[in-house]
Amino acid sequence: MIYLDNNATTKTDEKVLEEMLPYLKEEYANPSSMYDFAKKPAMAIQEARVKVRDFLGAKSEDEIYFTSCGSESANTAIKGALNCNKAKKHIITTKVEHPCVLNTYKEFERQGYKVDYIGVNSEGQLNLDELNEKVTKDTALVSVMWANNENGVINPVAEISEMVKAKSPETLMFVDGVQAAGKIPMDVKNTKIDFLGVSGHKFHAPKGIGALYAKSSARFVPLINGGHQERGMRPGTENVPYIVGIGKAAELAMDSMNYELTEVKRLRDKLEQGIIRNVFNARLNSSVKERVPNTTNIGFEYVEGELILLHLSDIGVCASSGSACTSGSLEPSHVLRAMGIPFTALHGSIRFSLSRFTKESEIDTVSEKLPSIMDKLTQISPFQDELSKLRELKR
Repeated sequence: MIYLDNNATTKTDEKVLEEMLPYLKEEYANPSSMYDFAKKPAMAIQEARVKVRDFLGAKSEDEIYFTSCGSESANTAIKGALNCNKAKKHIITTKVEHPCVLNTYKEFERQGYKVDYIGVNSEGQLNLDELNEKVTKDTALVSVMWANNENGVINPVAEISEMVKAKSPETLMFVDGVQAAGKIPMDVKNTKIDFLGVSGHKFHAPKGIGALYAKSSARFVPLINGGHQERGMRPGTENVPYIVGIGKAAELAMDSMNYELTEVKRLRDKLEQGIIRNVFNARLNSSVKERVPNTTNIGFEYVEGELILLHLSDIGVCASSGSACTSGSLEPSHVLRAMGIPFTALHGSIRFSLSRFTKESEIDTVSEKLPSIMDKLTQISPFQDELSKLRELKR
């Protein structure tokens, strides 16, 4: 198997699993208990909190809250912040956000909020002038993603947070950091971000653990009501093994950051360039420099993406036609539609996402076998005249 769908989920690092095992076996005490047996799990949570603090560049570990996933982190920040300031009914997001953000904002629209959705250009870059124009003193919250899950495009979140606060200092800002975490350096203390969410399974921790950064000055109410855990802001008995896991994964991600930025990027570029060079109906959906190093999105014109994925699966290659959270839908990607990707490539766009475990031999195999797959699929496409023209242009 060649796994190139790391934006959907990643392999749990063996070192992460080793760190977790004692808390699944011997050290199983409830960390909130008063006896000595509970001290080691309680200390392990605190150590993981410090590691995630360093990973995100927060000032204090008290700004880190453990959640179950990125979606919970987003919902906690957005709903928690808006429920603290019900007088303001204007919120801003973008057209290319993850469903956990877009669907949350749609819920607030049904409650009478005005939501502005900011567009992107053909490369997936956010229209900063439009965003700046929409911010007013009545804006309660602005949310953008640090890196897009489908095209990998990085938003200048530090610049955006400065811009938002310059126009309206009381407006809060949430950033979806799920696809940036572990791929590019993050330093929230040098931004004016109020909230940021991440998900452990995107950087080699297990599924079912996430984290929320909430700036010490940012007010929010909990999404879940319950006990005192996570300083009362995320009640429920702590998931000690998984919290230990995300802490270890954060530590390993920091250690591997230079490899991500150099070697993973080199392999991504090699795959990308090989496909564009050898497949006549392939087009790169975004070529901007400001992308996370592991992600490429390639459109194959006049061929259905589902057919491409099935043929890739037949040779053991895992890839994606978009967000894993929308893979059951037959609708084309909302991200690519917002970018204005032509209809000829919209349904045939494939996302390849690498990790630090991706091998060069795997990239070579995909580059070698994909052209023959595309030859077969273009031969059965109903758009033969259009494909002939593309073939001539490529020559």
